[in-house]
Amino acid sequence: MTPHEQKLIPAAAAFRKALLAWFARHQRPLPWRTEVSAYRTVVSELMCQQTQIATALPYFERWVARWPDFQSLARAQEADVLAAWAGLGYYTRARNLLALAQQVAGRPEPRTAAAWQAFKGVGPYTAAAIASIAFHEPVAVVDGNVVRVLARIGGVKEKFKDTTTAAKSFTPLANALVDPKRPGDHNQAMMELGATVCRKASPDCAHCPVARWCAVGGRAEAAQLPRFVTKVRKTAAVTRALVQYRGKILVRRNPRAARRLAGMAELPELATLRGAEAGELALVRRRSIGSVTYEETLREVVATAAAARTWSQDAELEWVAVTELDTVALTGPHLRWVREWLSPSDRPVRGKRP
Repeated sequence: MTPHEQKLIPAAAAFRKALLAWFARHQRPLPWRTEVSAYRTVVSELMCQQTQIATALPYFERWVARWPDFQSLARAQEADVLAAWAGLGYYTRARNLLALAQQVAGRPEPRTAAAWQAFKGVGPYTAAAIASIAFHEPVAVVDGNVVRVLARIGGVKEKFKDTTTAAKSFTPLANALVDPKRPGDHNQAMMELGATVCRKASPDCAHCPVARWCAVGGRAEAAQLPRFVTKVRKTAAVTRALVQYRGKILVRRNPRAARRLAGMAELPELATLRGAEAGELALVRRRSIGSVTYEETLREVVATAAAARTWSQDAELEWVAVTELDTVALTGPHLRWVREWLSPSDRPVRGKRP
């Protein structure tokens, strides 16, 4: 710990009081806060991993309306779960959530972070969130928001390999600060502080409830912390086919054994379609997955009757009715592209990046 961090620990009680008072006044009324349960906490935490809360909110509402508890989710079909998740990305989370529900349903719910970590897909952060929020275990949640808050409070200028490494480094301090009587509220307050005040690019130090304990509060260097090692990014070019035939769209279903997006549907790569006649350029998109930036060019493909029959014989290709796109677990970016393609008024200028 830095000298500043060591000085913070004796002031932990005052720090907690100021933080919780701020949280009581300024917390967002999120649905998993207004009605708390282990199940709702699990669903919200898995959905919000690597996904912004604003994006996850409508998914959460639809999810708990359809599957309100572990028991109902445990009976769900994987295809339905993936379809309901489509658009959130990182689909392994959906499979892990289904598997977790199948293991927990009908049994006493685990009450400790250590017990929750036994489930696939539940790491230290998620386990601590579940245990502290649903069962009041005094264990700290350390996500990217909390790392940012603690790095700035402590004035930590060390460069970290990634957020996981930084979280491990800050966990001792976070555990020393967590409120033993209200650990769930404390953890949510820390995450809320990082999300709404101690923001990544433009920290609002003037309205920070714990500014008096911050080593860099109000200074330009606050926005530079925490520091991470610059990652080398790679670029990959992919040309995909937009094929429509008799009211159906052609998609490729990834094998269940695939390392990425197993069981999910995507638009097929043009090079994999035998006999495809590439038509005009539909649109160009750039998206990042991990350290790779994909530049995906989408081309409209002319589907003749002969080509349609040929593609129908490919076990990985499927013709999906336009009216059923929401039910086939088509990946979020590709679903948006297809909708733009089918709605000419919503399309970007052809051949241009929007």
